[in-house]
Amino acid sequence: MPEVITTVRTVKDLRARLAAWRKAGETVALVPTMGALHAGHLALVTLAKSKADRVVVSIFVNPIQFGPREDFTTYPRDEAGDLAKLAKAGAHLVYAPDLAEMYPKGFTTHVKVGDLTEDLCGSARPNHFEGVATVVTKLLLQSAPDMAVFGEKDYQQLLVIKRLVRDLDIQVEIVGGEIVREGDGVALSSRNGYLSPAERKIAPLLYQTIHDVAAHLAQGEGADAASEAGRFKLEAAGFRVDYVAVRDPDTLAPLSGPVSHARVLAAVYLGKTRLIDNVPVPPPASTNR
Repeated sequence: MPEVITTVRTVKDLRARLAAWRKAGETVALVPTMGALHAGHLALVTLAKSKADRVVVSIFVNPIQFGPREDFTTYPRDEAGDLAKLAKAGAHLVYAPDLAEMYPKGFTTHVKVGDLTEDLCGSARPNHFEGVATVVTKLLLQSAPDMAVFGEKDYQQLLVIKRLVRDLDIQVEIVGGEIVREGDGVALSSRNGYLSPAERKIAPLLYQTIHDVAAHLAQGEGADAASEAGRFKLEAAGFRVDYVAVRDPDTLAPLSGPVSHARVLAAVYLGKTRLIDNVPVPPPASTNR
């Protein structure tokens, strides 16, 4: 018989489960997700298990982080499949609230983080990060975990969450998990399933391009020239580019000229599918005299 994982759907039941673990002196890690789980999500569960006694995974497709012309209604959902994967991965509890539980009638409070959300995905998707910040704040307050684990693929989101936790004095450690990729370099994403076979063949060029941009930066090329070359390469291959940007990895402040501590971030469309990715700039190679 396959193992069945316990699922709770209300804040009251979630807190009751967590209270029992805390009474036993156990630490708790939260892995927030929107479901449609893949190996990248499961890697976050594994990371959480390495750092805490108990792992809670939330599954909630958050409507307020989607724009009016985005894919909320068509976003992939497979709760039965997700629960089976999480049971196999060794998660201890799933929290899967419905819309009314997360946003009860009369809900009007929203959380907005300032400068980190002004550009990149923030300008391309107005109100997106306000929706993310609001739901993450609620999840952290509902569960009060010792730590919460988020993937680095959504790098801007990770920094936004770290900032809101700092600014609001929420007592939780935010842990970033490394990007998990397919063999050809494509970052795992629930939205990859939207790609047509022809688009999927082109998709690896996104990672290849930002990897090359980072390599050129490590060799001393200026940030503006390297990012523009990356944009040109992607557009020539058929991508519609939102941005290819070189940013400070801690503040997302724009960088220009030679850099030694930076992150390359990109967001593009292939057909109707929006893809994001990022890589760190490696330290400059040492030279032997």
